[in-house]
Amino acid sequence: MIALMQTMIELRKPSGEVRVGDVFIGGGRKWVLIAGPCAIEAEEMALNTAHILAEIADKLDIPFIFKASYDKANRLSGDSQRGVGRDVGLEILAKVRDEVGVPVLTDIHSPEEAQPVSQCVDCIQIPAFLCRQTDIVEAASATGLPINIKKGQFLAPEDMAVIARKAKGDGGVIITERGTSFGYHNLVVDFRGIPIMAESGLPIVMDVTHSLQRPGGEGSSSGGDGRFAPTIATAALAVGVDGLFIEIHPDPENAISDRKTQWPLSRAQELLEFLKAR
Repeated sequence: MIALMQTMIELRKPSGEVRVGDVFIGGGRKWVLIAGPCAIEAEEMALNTAHILAEIADKLDIPFIFKASYDKANRLSGDSQRGVGRDVGLEILAKVRDEVGVPVLTDIHSPEEAQPVSQCVDCIQIPAFLCRQTDIVEAASATGLPINIKKGQFLAPEDMAVIARKAKGDGGVIITERGTSFGYHNLVVDFRGIPIMAESGLPIVMDVTHSLQRPGGEGSSSGGDGRFAPTIATAALAVGVDGLFIEIHPDPENAISDRKTQWPLSRAQELLEFLKAR
């Protein structure tokens, strides 16, 4: 048992830390929750969700960063809803930050978005499909904010250290695992990738709900199986991630995106209490 514990320690040493607003992620600290609805669908929904999650996280002593996207640009069908758009979305994210008092994270899809987005959020996310796009990574990093780079479903875990070196800004880099393509319409999580990516010295986050997607699995949209969120999250904590990324929605079945994988807000406290006890 002692030898096994030593092996685990050698595989997953504490990373450097990155500051997102007033939350520190990495550095051997307690794990951080990054959560919120996949897309901003309305101001009231975003604010209410953020308030409820912030209250639960505070009660459970879990550091919390709110996440939501103003534009779901990565869509299989041109008929899919994309959200409220950049201008309205950034106003809503700024309200969440100011009124709820939590750090805010959102993603961009072009270099030109980086600067205006940086005025309203605390961390800029690079989507998995765009993680190799040098101009986007450099533009986001140049804002001085921390950036969260999601690992492409098509990449090996060791590739992420190479991509992270493109970020020359002072804000720091977080790497997020979100599953690997496993044939058509499916993803799998190889948990060996967590300690491999951690060799970079950067904080590592597990995107629990996106890892449960079945890309294109419903014909013109993605499917998935959100019931396995506790399984993925528990395994990720066991191998020593610095944070959990969980998309949480008040009514997943009627969400405009990822309706099969978002965790219901009504069960958020139940899930987080379970994970806190691991």
